[in-house]
This record gives sequence, structure tokens and C-alpha cells, in this order.
Amino acid sequence: MNVLFLSPGFPAEMPSFTRGLADVGARVYGVGEQPEALLPPVARRSLSGYVQVRSLWDEAQTVLDVQRLAAEVRIERVECLWEPGVMLAAQLREALDLPGMRVEQALTFRDKERMKQVLDEAGIRTPRHAGATTEPECRAAAERIGYPLIVKPVAGAGSADTYRVDVSSELERILPAVRHVREVSVEEFIEGEEHTFDTISADGRILYENVSWYRPPPLVGRSLEWVSPQTVCLRDPYAKEYQTGREMGQAVLRALGFETGFTHMEWFRTASGEAVFVEIAARPPGALSVELMNVACDIDAFAGWGEAVCRGRLGQEVVRRYNAAVIFKRARGTGRVREIRGLERLVARFRPHIVSVDLLPIGASRRNWKQTLLSDGNVILRHPDLQATLEMADRVGTDLQLIAE
Repeated sequence: MNVLFLSPGFPAEMPSFTRGLADVGARVYGVGEQPEALLPPVARRSLSGYVQVRSLWDEAQTVLDVQRLAAEVRIERVECLWEPGVMLAAQLREALDLPGMRVEQALTFRDKERMKQVLDEAGIRTPRHAGATTEPECRAAAERIGYPLIVKPVAGAGSADTYRVDVSSELERILPAVRHVREVSVEEFIEGEEHTFDTISADGRILYENVSWYRPPPLVGRSLEWVSPQTVCLRDPYAKEYQTGREMGQAVLRALGFETGFTHMEWFRTASGEAVFVEIAARPPGALSVELMNVACDIDAFAGWGEAVCRGRLGQEVVRRYNAAVIFKRARGTGRVREIRGLERLVARFRPHIVSVDLLPIGASRRNWKQTLLSDGNVILRHPDLQATLEMADRVGTDLQLIAE
């Protein structure tokens, strides 16, 4: 199968997905802005051809460039796993008359307000919500929904430009910060644990599913610099406490008509056990979450996705042996990392359960923690017992310190 894959070199996980397609026998034709020679080696080795475009966001020109390739090579699928390129991929499928998500369906995944309207009609519990394009509309929506509430972009990804608002005076303070956003969603604030429901599907059949737990909820982690955010991939997604979330996720996929590929859904589990939908994307989770799936089950989810896309199946046996956690670390201070404290003690204590340690080296400039969840490094660990996994993850959060000055 000849597969056109958008942006094979960026973001960080895309070279692994490019390799995953090639590993299952696909001939992969990449489309991106980077010169081919500057692509990460794993992506470059996995490509059968490459089209460099001036800008992926010049969609009309990119369609023309791809049509020229399609005149020489019979393209059979178009795939994109990077959020900003989902609409472009849909346009290319329409232009080439190929299977997969078309523009109308892609809009429902990209526009959070439209997404929730579809799910409301399907009877799925979503936060009370309203779209707004002006400050008066934001104020009116806030009055209808009530405080506390969340303001976030309808076409955003992750927690960027997302704010909790407890009173009207706070709304006035954050409105200038979202003026650059074309449209926002004003939503009821839901208190609870935040989880994911991630799937690989083919022809409407879920072949693999995953539930992860964000500790603390992303909005908290993105607001407090001292926090070491965690994602915990759960060994037992079929446990009773996650059943309502899994069932809701399956209902969401049916309501949105999703058929083939990766999806990443986020949902809240409230103190009463209610599952409340947050959002879903037609792509995998980022921030090393796919790697956590591999670590938890000893699988290759990158190739698993490729096999689902190209062959409609998942040939790998999925045995859920471990809970797996990634802990993201932020340096204290500003400037360059001058000291790493506590790592040797943690490795000595938890060595059998530590999968990887990837921290900025001494002398490196710390990153802007508000712009990247990956921050200044991470530790990945795993353990069959959930409580043991959480205790180790919390110890990494408190005892491992990067000092910058």
C-alpha cells in the first residue's frame, strides 16, 4: 500500500509512526516543510519518497503539489497524526477521492463546540458549554453557565490558552489573553480525576484501547511550576471504576462515525463515579503516552497503528503486564542546569522498575515550562501494582530535582 503521511519528521513521535507504516510493508511518501536531508534518520530511512512543500498551511498549494505526486504514484491512503494537519489530510482525501475522514467529519473533531453539540444530541454527558467569538459573548455565556468555568479554544490542543475562571472579575482578567483566539468554548468546570480513553481502530472496530490517568489534572499541572506532572497508563483499563468512561468513549466514537486510525479522548471521573466527556482528537496522545502504552504491554503501538491502517487488523498480542508512568521534571531557578539532585538514590532504590531517564544535561538551558509539557526531562517507570507505581512516581516528583541558575 502506498501511504501519504503528512509531517513525517515533526512532532517528536511522527518519525516512529513513519517507521511503523514501513515496518508493516507500506511504501510511505512523506509531505512536509523540512528538507528531506534534515528529517530525523528513522523517518528518512522509512520513506519511499518525499515532497517538500513551502508551507503545509498553504493548503491549496499543498493539494496541487500532492496531486502532481499522485499523477506518478498511486496513493491509496492519506494519514496525519498531528493535530494542525487533520483538516489538510481530509482535504487531500477529498481531492484524491480516497477513503478516510473527509472535511465535514474532520471539522467535528477539530471544533470542540461543534463536537459537543453532536455528542449532546447523542445523549452523551458533556459539560454545559457555549461558543464565543467576542468578549460580550464570553460574558453572556459565563452568566448562563455559571462559575466556576473553563475558557479554551474550540480548535486547540492540550491545555494551551485554557483557563479556569471562578468569578466574573477573573473573566475580565483573562479575556485579553485569549483575544488572539478566533473562537473559544466557555464550559462548566468539572471537578474530578482526569483520564484518557485512547484507541486504535479499523473499519469501526476497536482493536486496542487504553486508559491513562493525568496526575494532577492538566490544568493544574500547567498552572503551577513546582508540579511534576504525571501520566499513568493503567494496567487494568477494565476495572469497574473506569467502565463508565470506556463505555462513554465507545459511544463517542460511534456518534462521531470514527472508523480507522488512532483517537485520544479525555474525560473526567467525578467523586460520584460519573463520567463526563472533555474532548476527543483524531490522533494519538502526545507527551510520550504512546511510549507508555508500549512499556505497559510490551507492544509496538506505532507499528500496530500502521497495521490497522494498512491491513485492518492488529496482529500483536496485547498482554497488560504493567502500569507505566512518565514523570515530567521542571528545573528550579532560571538559566542553565547546574545540578541534578536525588537521581542516584532513586535509581538505586527503584532500578528494576525504571525504564528510562531522559533529563537535560548539566550546562543545558532550561526550557520554558509554559510552552512544553516535556519540560526539562522525564523519568519513565513501570510496575505490576498500581499503588506501587504511584508511590514511585510521587517519589520521583519530590526527590528528583534539577537546579538551574
